[in-house]
Amino acid sequence: MSSGCPPQSPAVAKSEVAIEGECPLLAATFAYWDNILGPRVRHIWTPKGEQLMFLSDGEVTFLANHTLNGEILRSAECGAVDVKFFVLAEKGVIIVSLIFDGELKGDKNTCALSIILPQTELAFYLPLHTICVERLKHVIRKGRIWMQKGYNIISVLSLEIIPIMELLASMKSHHVPEDIDIKDTVLNDDDIGDSCHEDFLHKAVSSHLQTCGCSIVVGSNPEKVNKIVRTLCLFLTPAERKCSRLCKADSSFKYDTGLFVQGLLKDSTGSFVLPFRQVLYSPYPTTHIDVDINTVKQMPPCHEHTYNQRRYMRSELTALWKTDSEDDIPPETVIHTDETFTPDLNIFQDVMHKDTLVKSFIDEVFMLKPGLSLRSTYLAQFLLLLHRKALTLLKYIEDETQKGKKPFRSLRNLKTDLDLTVEGDLHIIMAFAEKLRAGLHSFVFSKPFYTSMQERDVFTTF
Repeated sequence: MSSGCPPQSPAVAKSEVAIEGECPLLAATFAYWDNILGPRVRHIWTPKGEQLMFLSDGEVTFLANHTLNGEILRSAECGAVDVKFFVLAEKGVIIVSLIFDGELKGDKNTCALSIILPQTELAFYLPLHTICVERLKHVIRKGRIWMQKGYNIISVLSLEIIPIMELLASMKSHHVPEDIDIKDTVLNDDDIGDSCHEDFLHKAVSSHLQTCGCSIVVGSNPEKVNKIVRTLCLFLTPAERKCSRLCKADSSFKYDTGLFVQGLLKDSTGSFVLPFRQVLYSPYPTTHIDVDINTVKQMPPCHEHTYNQRRYMRSELTALWKTDSEDDIPPETVIHTDETFTPDLNIFQDVMHKDTLVKSFIDEVFMLKPGLSLRSTYLAQFLLLLHRKALTLLKYIEDETQKGKKPFRSLRNLKTDLDLTVEGDLHIIMAFAEKLRAGLHSFVFSKPFYTSMQERDVFTTF
């Protein structure tokens, strides 16, 4: 053999994942830059079963290497994760690659965690892009700790790669359509009492809007669950509906972080256990709706939710860093090791804030004759009203704070001037405004940090 030949690259480890249904994901890869061999693929995950498109291991390796080419001179802050989106028309694929620095075998390397999909799935994937990226970013944070300690990063990455494959497969078969016919929802019934109690519908929609349009609907009857899911999705934008999922009739999906509305079926014992960690990592607080017993509960508002989320995330990463063995703390364990922060596992509270906006809408929409387009038109006008109120609130706060240069101190005046004196109305409009301008809740309530109980006291004193 000629001495000038490069050393042979070792075989790439591969995991075939059994996924129920059609998974649009072709493969996921973990690759790194080797100073001798250049880009190298460490592991490949592929869904097992029939696929519309098939890539050989060699093609997957070529595509993974493509994402690392040119990254050798990468200059980024320590711990930064760069997200790159490739559309390779000549190969008919799209690649979402997260580039980060990590230690392998004692050396600092540039790494890439990538997912590969057919180009034909671009429209399907784009609405879900943010959800997938945020979940992969956090598993990379844990993976970098595992790499630093010399543990097997593949086992950690698999904990998120496999659920994302399952998420994409479930969204392919049970996603909520962009256009919802009001005839398939509770709002088309002749009498609200036919399908659900009036107070239950009012409380469900009100809490749904207060938690930025994020809700979990659980129950034993899939038809009833899906009817409520479609009803709540009427109050979302078409893009947000693409990030919502109906329940599956014959078996229940797992809870997935990041979806706006998702229907979940109870098991044979009539219960459904929500994973604390995944619910807490949702980007917005969530409403929990049980259609069997007509209960509605919600998580604390955005600023408190974000505060708890960040503290738990730091606690989780700190606990992983303190491990002495790879088996000490499984990466999916609920962390209790930080003495300064004990997470409250009972994160859902009763809906405390009454409103007039949704109450008036519910009362009036059922006065209109069903079967016509009147109710759909009335709903569109209602959502437009909420959107304009949210824009007005943002403009009001901008003017009062000189676009953030001063702290906001006139909540009482805002409530009076914008006709938001009822707490529930204020929470609904604040939630709409939060989606338009992320961080609004934290800015308004600023320091000191208000818990939900303290916040209710503040609302009553202003």
